[in-house]
Amino acid sequence: MKPVLVFDIETVPDVAGLRRMNDLPAELSGDEVAELAFQQRRARTGNDFLPLHLQRVVTISCALRTTEGFKVWSLSEPELDEGAIIQRFFDGIEKFSPQIVSWNGGGFDLPVLHYRGLLHGVAAPRYWDLGDGDYADSRDFKWNNYISRYHTRHLDLMDLLALYQPRASVPLDEMAKLIGFPGKLGMDGSKVWEAFRAGRIAEIRDYCETDVVNTWLVYNRFRRLRGELTAEAEAAEAEFVRTQLARIDAPHWREFLAAWH
Repeated sequence: MKPVLVFDIETVPDVAGLRRMNDLPAELSGDEVAELAFQQRRARTGNDFLPLHLQRVVTISCALRTTEGFKVWSLSEPELDEGAIIQRFFDGIEKFSPQIVSWNGGGFDLPVLHYRGLLHGVAAPRYWDLGDGDYADSRDFKWNNYISRYHTRHLDLMDLLALYQPRASVPLDEMAKLIGFPGKLGMDGSKVWEAFRAGRIAEIRDYCETDVVNTWLVYNRFRRLRGELTAEAEAAEAEFVRTQLARIDAPHWREFLAAWH
């Protein structure tokens, strides 16, 4: 079985970058810097969603499925700074060359990682291999790489299901709940900044981890749609994931399993 890595990121405003870009006085608090940026963004666009290069990565959560099993973990503050979080994520791609799966990863997660990785001097040669790398199988990457929107080495499930039409996209939470999976539990992306300001970083990490498991479950339903899995095989995979999560003594997984119909 080829390794499959599902991933998701959580971000907050890059307060230090905003200070530097706008030459803001040191007397302004981080909250004030962010609020000023939100106000400027609202005035220009009607919403306060900051540009991708100003989104600081605080957590990357991953679910890795291999022949050896199913593992969920996070690269996160405060244990790691942003540069280390991003570098370790790409180190995993360097080591395993997995298929990577996301929900809107092409529209948000990966561009953010590109910009922020550039900022921190991250190295990710395998990820950027377009068929001209120094790897034994590099030529294969000319026809199926992580960068092309229409290749499957990175499969943005939301983008593909919408047939690359933004107006046809749906939220992961709604799709997961329609199928019968737990969906989001008590937090969404709009609440991450508030939680971060309150020091609830573990809560952000837990929320991100449940998102990657929701994505894995929806991905397996998609594999059934395209004939890769039978109904019985999908059910067996779901039961396997249940079993693995039940072995983790953590409140967010107990809540997740309780909400899984």
